[in-house]
Amino acid sequence: MSLFAKGADFRNRLSGWFVDREFFMRANGQVRFLRFSAVLQRRIVGGIAAVIGLWLLITLGMAFNQFSISFERMALERKEARVQSAQERIADYRGGIDDQAKELKARQDLLESVSTQHFGENPAAQTATGDANEADVAAKKIGLAVPEAAGLALIEARQIRFAEGLTRIANMRSIRAAKAIRTFGLNPDSLAAQTESGTGGPFIPFFGGGKKDVSDPRFGRLADALQRMDSMEHALSAIPTSMPAAIMLMSSGFGYRHDPFTGAGAMHSGLDFKGPVGTPILAAAEGKVTYAAVMSGYGNCMEITHANGLVTRYAHLSGFNVALGQQVKRGVQIARMGSTGRSTGPHLHFEVRLNGQAVNPLTFLEANPDVLEVQTIAGNRGTPKS
Repeated sequence: MSLFAKGADFRNRLSGWFVDREFFMRANGQVRFLRFSAVLQRRIVGGIAAVIGLWLLITLGMAFNQFSISFERMALERKEARVQSAQERIADYRGGIDDQAKELKARQDLLESVSTQHFGENPAAQTATGDANEADVAAKKIGLAVPEAAGLALIEARQIRFAEGLTRIANMRSIRAAKAIRTFGLNPDSLAAQTESGTGGPFIPFFGGGKKDVSDPRFGRLADALQRMDSMEHALSAIPTSMPAAIMLMSSGFGYRHDPFTGAGAMHSGLDFKGPVGTPILAAAEGKVTYAAVMSGYGNCMEITHANGLVTRYAHLSGFNVALGQQVKRGVQIARMGSTGRSTGPHLHFEVRLNGQAVNPLTFLEANPDVLEVQTIAGNRGTPKS
């Protein structure tokens, strides 16, 4: 069949879809006649297609514009780094090799301190790059222009590679932490923003205020990456995933149940763990004790507020082991199991609250091992290995 014949056949089929349609409706003994012409049908379908097409064009345009802006920003950052490496640094080295040596040593000390503080050890193997980058090219140019500074220029290039490697590691850890937070049904950006609120202090330049360090965008990206990693990992480490007691016998779950006193249907806002009086009660995550007193229906009750809007509540206690206002770590004993308040016997009533609303604690306590591993790394970061 020729192309013309196929086109004619398609038009015939399309015409068959749009034919005059008539509808009869009976209401209250009256018959009404409705007629939808083929022309009207084509206009309606054409209008819907036009709206969809316009929406697709707008969406594609916005995506392309965002991509263009990101690409231009990346190109600008690379250009800034090249300009400084090839021109300004040569002038800096010519201006005073001794000053450059002192500044490089101070920066090296700070880079090592940052590495130890945030990663616990010197991740040189992870940050090394096999290919020469802009810093290496700049070092060669400096060596040719100022031969007596060639050694210092190579040290500076190695520092820049090290900073870029730390940035990559920090970004990867931020991504892993954000992914782990999402498994709990939480918004990582929202939690991270909460951990960043309420901060301040005097301004101290990241690398001592040297001209090179302020203008080189690679060290700015390192500072941004470390800040985001800190926020994400602090938010993750404060999510209550540790068992609140060293017992696995759950006597009542979260949600609807028959009230143990009246038998009527009731909402149970937490989990009940049965055990003997005096059983150690443990903090499910790091946080601050914000309540430690008698609470109606709960008896002796303790609340720990975490860094991300989450609160854990421990009720029916026989006694407290920590004081109001005290900062506690994950897994430390904070109280002892009892049967105070509205209770039929010794047990722990454990709640998790998000922005004041009770949520199912099992969502957090039954996290998969991969997520717990990421959370452990986040909670232990910066701890030197013995």
